[in-house]
Amino acid sequence: VQLQASGGGLVQAGGSLRLSCTVSGVTFTTYATAWFRQAPGKEREFVAAHSPTGRRIEYIDSVKGRFTISRDNALNTVYLQMNSLKPEDTAVYYCAIARTFGTAWQYESTYSFWGQGTQVTVSS
Repeated sequence: VQLQASGGGLVQAGGSLRLSCTVSGVTFTTYATAWFRQAPGKEREFVAAHSPTGRRIEYIDSVKGRFTISRDNALNTVYLQMNSLKPEDTAVYYCAIARTFGTAWQYESTYSFWGQGTQVTVSS
């Protein structure tokens, strides 16, 4: 199983980035997908999750209205569109997948496979 994340970079505050994560080695349509992030000196935190069917989409409060998680099942890819970026969004962003997340969508232990991370830096 491989998760390949890309799309990170350096952007000014107020700018936008779109992260992508392409998944191989599993039946993508049966997996929930999520993004987490880890800022320097902090623990990794949940950002957003998307159920296989899209019936459930969850966000951490600090990104609601600014970030959008989506997926293209034909391309086995999950995206994170990040708008109105703030310096506090600076982190390494990780994609992850799980067979199901139920009510535990925000916990790292729910997710079986992880990507390698992509750096997002937002300058003020």
